[in-house]
Parts: sequence; C-alpha cells; structure tokens
Amino acid sequence: MKEILIRGLSGLLYISLLIVCLNFEHASLLLFFVFGIICLVEFKKLIQLKSFIPFIIFVILYAVFGYWQLVLESDKGFNEATQILMVLTIFVELFLIKDLFSEKKIPLFASKRFILTTFYVSSGFVFLILIANYFDVYDPSVLLGAFILVWVNDSFAYFVGKNFGKQKLFEKISPKKTVEGFLGGLFFSCLASYFIANFTQTLNFTNWLILSIIISVFGTLGDLIESKFKRQASVKDSGIIMPGHGGLLDRLDSIIFAAPFIYLFLRILKYVS
Repeated sequence: MKEILIRGLSGLLYISLLIVCLNFEHASLLLFFVFGIICLVEFKKLIQLKSFIPFIIFVILYAVFGYWQLVLESDKGFNEATQILMVLTIFVELFLIKDLFSEKKIPLFASKRFILTTFYVSSGFVFLILIANYFDVYDPSVLLGAFILVWVNDSFAYFVGKNFGKQKLFEKISPKKTVEGFLGGLFFSCLASYFIANFTQTLNFTNWLILSIIISVFGTLGDLIESKFKRQASVKDSGIIMPGHGGLLDRLDSIIFAAPFIYLFLRILKYVS
C-alpha cells in the first residue's frame, strides 16, 4: 500500500509539473532542458559513457533550435536545419529498431555511444519543443495531446496485459509486455484521440487517430529499446529520481523516441494541407 501511494504521488507530481509548465513557453523550455540533462546522465550510465561531450552537444542543439527564431529574428535556414536533424534522428532510430530485433545486444562501440546520446536522447527533447511550435507560435496543445496518448497507451497496455495478456510481445527484453497489452493500449489510444481532437481543436480526428497509432507503435518500440539498454547494463531502472517509477528516462523513453516521427507527420500535414 505504501509503495502504491509513493508511486501515485510521484507520478502526480511529475504530471502536474509537466502540465503547468507547458502553459508557459519559457517554463516548458527550461523544464525540457532540465529533463534532457537528467535523462542524459541516466543514459550515459546505461551505456557506460564517461565523456562530458554529450552535454555540450545537447546544450548547443537545444539552444539553437529552441531560440533560433528568437535570437536571429528570422526563419532563414531554420526549416532546412530541422529537416536535416529529423532525417539523421529517424535514421539512427530505425537502426535502433533493427538492433532491437536482430541483435542479441545493441552494439556500443565508441562512436555509436556519441551518436546515440546525440540523436537518440538529445534530439528527442529538441523535437518536443519543435512540436510545441508546430503552428509557428508556441502552442502546447499538440504536445500535451501526445503526452496524454502516451499515458493512455501505457496505462491500458499495463491493465489489459496484466488481466488478459497471454502471448508475450518481447519476452527476452520485457517479460511483462504482451501482445494483448499492446493491442489494448493501441485501441484505447485510438479512442482517446477522438476526445483530444474535440477538446484541443488543433487537428481533426483523422489526424489525431493517425498520431495515436504513431505514438503507440513507436512509443512501445522506444520503451522496448530502453529496456534492452537496461538489460545490457544489468539494471532494473535507469535511475532513482522518481520514487516508485525509477529514472526519468523510464518515464520519457516512449515520447522522446516517438517525437521525431510525430514531427515528421506534422510536417507532412503542413505540406499536403
């Protein structure tokens, strides 16, 4: 009972902090910056990287894409830069998906460690702030909707999997995840997308429905990939910053992995609409 209470209070504090900060542009920029640093610390421990360089790269990326328009007072070069970052990030993440299914262990040679800290963790947080500026002005509605879909997917995947799950999804990496749980999370995420579309009035239901599928699929893959990193490091959690939940990366692994794919979909919408 005590553990459930601690887990509930910890989760409530995290969600409350996130929702409050999302209402203010500079607060959200600061929050995701702090979250990014913490996740980098946790991830570096998982892959046994002691260099300080990933922090420098993160600060540069975050400053450039977070304050480009504010400092330069121009969009010139911004779209090209985001497209390059998006292509590189998605390319690295596709390789991680390949490693998830084809390799017993994710190869962690020296250069790959720096590639992962840059295009797996750091750029994930960059795309969170880019999603919030999707309408060319700060509007957290789409990003908040994406977080809600992650929470719905995770909650119902756990509930359905625990009560009805029989077929393991990826037993060697995450023994508790089941195919039934994944499908349950996907179904309720699709259901939630209808209400998000009506309450946020940002994208139409069809677009939110597609986003719910993207978030469920790539969010689950992101969770499995982080689980594989933890299994390689022989640890249960990425950290201890959130009592009852583990590390911050454990809570954000789904959204930061899905973020570049969400942003890609939003860019496609902008060009076809």
